[in-house]
Amino acid sequence: MMKIAIMQPYFFPYIGQFQLINAVDRFILCDDVQYIRHGWINRNRILKQGEGYQYVIVPVSKHRSQEPIRHIKAVEGGDWKKTILRQIEYYRKKAPYYNAVRQLLCHCLSIEETNITRLNGHCMQAVCAYIGIPFNIEVSSELGLDYSGVFDTGDWALKICGQLGASAYYNPPGGMVLYDKQRFAQSNIHLHFVKPRLREYDQCNNNSFLPGLSIIDVMMFNHPAEIIDMLNEYDLL
Repeated sequence: MMKIAIMQPYFFPYIGQFQLINAVDRFILCDDVQYIRHGWINRNRILKQGEGYQYVIVPVSKHRSQEPIRHIKAVEGGDWKKTILRQIEYYRKKAPYYNAVRQLLCHCLSIEETNITRLNGHCMQAVCAYIGIPFNIEVSSELGLDYSGVFDTGDWALKICGQLGASAYYNPPGGMVLYDKQRFAQSNIHLHFVKPRLREYDQCNNNSFLPGLSIIDVMMFNHPAEIIDMLNEYDLL
């Protein structure tokens, strides 16, 4: 049984995406779709001084509207990388795994890569290695896929799954409004939705727990063995 998940290449995504990676046999970074501004491709959230969160951001070069993700480039130069490393200073005196995670981030940001898909894939692979789960980068634009007959958002996954020989497709619960289990079943593909149960953890003096932050926040406060346990805390719908 070949289980596949297909997601856009997010920047240090929340733990739910790593639950998907851990649950399937193949995880495809889909960069053939349109880049959406103010999404998760080039930013994510971490804690900030006081209450609430701040964004860590990869600035991207100017591009046309409706540009596919595969053509999006990070701005060259290291200023934004230095900014991110300054932002995580918030965790220095609060988070027990600050030093290890900072070292990981330095490694992730040290590569000279501007293609946002490859940059984010590199970061996700490094996070998986740190946690201790396998992850092989597969990118949709490099798989020679045929998208004829794809007319709306709900067609992409079914088309890709069919060409890759998937017998099961795993998706976040937000996909319940897009995908029809009966339609997948007609192609002999089981459709499942992975609904995370986001465990609360001590965010050190934050008055209320903020769920769904970047995996950076999870790693700051939790040992990799604890994160492995969290990866299995979901409901399969």
